Amino acid sequence: MNPSSDPSRNSIMGEFMPKFFSLLKEGISKEQLRKDILAGLIVGVVALPLAIAFAIASGVSPEKGLITAIIGGLVVSLFGGSRVQIGGPTGAFIIIVFGIVQKYGIEGLTVATFMAGFLIMLMGFLRAGQLLKYFPHTLVVGFTAGIAVVIFSTQVKDLFGLDIADVPADFVEKWVVLVTNLSTIDPVATTLGIVSMVLSLYLSRFTKVIPGPLAAILICTAAVYFLDLPVETIGSRFGAISASIPMPEFHFVDMATMRELIQPAIAIALLGGIESLLSAVVADGMIGGRHRSNMELVAQGGANVLSSMFGGIPVTGAIARTATNVKNGGRTPISGIVHALTLLVIMLVAAPLAGLVPMACLAGILVVVAYNMGEWSYFRNAIKGNRYDLAVLLVTFGITVLFDLVLAIEVGMVLAAFIFMKRMADVTDLQPAISEGSGSTTREVSEELKHLPKDIQVFEITGPLFFGAALRFQQVLAEMNDKHRVVVLRMKYVPLIDATGIKRLEDIVKGMHARKRTVYLTGITPPVLHELEQHAWFTPELHAEDLAEVLRRRNVAAESKKGSST
Repeated sequence: MNPSSDPSRNSIMGEFMPKFFSLLKEGISKEQLRKDILAGLIVGVVALPLAIAFAIASGVSPEKGLITAIIGGLVVSLFGGSRVQIGGPTGAFIIIVFGIVQKYGIEGLTVATFMAGFLIMLMGFLRAGQLLKYFPHTLVVGFTAGIAVVIFSTQVKDLFGLDIADVPADFVEKWVVLVTNLSTIDPVATTLGIVSMVLSLYLSRFTKVIPGPLAAILICTAAVYFLDLPVETIGSRFGAISASIPMPEFHFVDMATMRELIQPAIAIALLGGIESLLSAVVADGMIGGRHRSNMELVAQGGANVLSSMFGGIPVTGAIARTATNVKNGGRTPISGIVHALTLLVIMLVAAPLAGLVPMACLAGILVVVAYNMGEWSYFRNAIKGNRYDLAVLLVTFGITVLFDLVLAIEVGMVLAAFIFMKRMADVTDLQPAISEGSGSTTREVSEELKHLPKDIQVFEITGPLFFGAALRFQQVLAEMNDKHRVVVLRMKYVPLIDATGIKRLEDIVKGMHARKRTVYLTGITPPVLHELEQHAWFTPELHAEDLAEVLRRRNVAAESKKGSST
């Protein structure tokens, strides 16, 4: 057989084919190429202040944010599974990166990012891309809103120019210190921060030529330089910004280092995978496309490996920059490649000027980023909605803010799973097909149900028969009276069954047989029948296609018994 004619092989090859390569084979028109180049230039300009701001808020030097956007953005566009995904540093990683830097230092962050890259690639090769899509939306909104609140809290000091030497990392302690030192507000820094916020929020309503964050940086930096305003700048805090990308460095990770850094690496991998695929899904909705989730994970993993080798921080899909790319006409990965090259040119030419940017200006930009991150309208609606969804949302939000993002995701997923099981158990039911004394049926009425012999009882199971609901069936059947000698379990509306459900069903059948009753299972769907056939207790005699067959077997058995007695 020709390997190229094997459909499964072709499917796998297509699944792991970068979108850029596929589009090159199909051909890209000159008109689309022009649009992609223009979109890439615009996104590169938009990404400049954000890359610097995210790096500083994460506790690393500004050039690391630029390196991440350049290396990560280039790799994600070249090898990713999305047409329009823009890769780089994002606000969601601020609290994770800051915590890792505080505990393990810059070198620990670099190694953790390196390890996380391989974990994300492994998720892609194991085809976990589809699984990450099943994270409950309430959980995602919960930890995203929590991240937004934490980001805001980290920017209050610079936004108001507070005179605080050391701000605690703990959320509650941080706010105690911030409130205690409100008397040290710097009016100049506060004014610059407010101007930055207003421009970032509202400039786009008046012009699309220049992005709000970039205008904020240009205006605030010019004001500080020409008016000689006494505020802290990037240069005064971090020194001169490097105008070059360092040589790559491969990181050897021994078992001791792996054990120490595996938890932060998993945190980076989980958040990176979730955010990248969320961004790709949002982009699909905007362009009417369909990304290759597993290839996207492989590319994101590779981008993190390379970013760490060049001294960068974690890379993921950036929803805001991806949306900017789409809105400006980007439809192929060429726009993402141009975005990365634009940042490279700016870094090589204008990096020294970035040292003049006031910290209050960057704080204002990040406050707007935090505001835009949180889906606050959904948050408000959830408060009025289902109490189970609200529980997942609030628990995830609270743990993210007060403790740890990874813990929030773990607890949120477990809570969501338990709530889902309870909901499934609530909709799963077992009732007599005919109510005693009324003749009414729980499903469609049929003549044969109305005129059944008195010794036959028909039960109808609805919903998935799994461990959360299986025990109640056994309890219901145990309460049956002895006048019914034939028990029929209709399973037409059972879409699935798990091991516990099969065991409960086995107990029911054996219990009925012990009480000298005949049991039939009818209307079994093919998936459930396949599961039951794997067990020795499920004999052909138990299975009847429908109620008519049950009656036929009963009559045959009755005739046989009558003949033997005579």
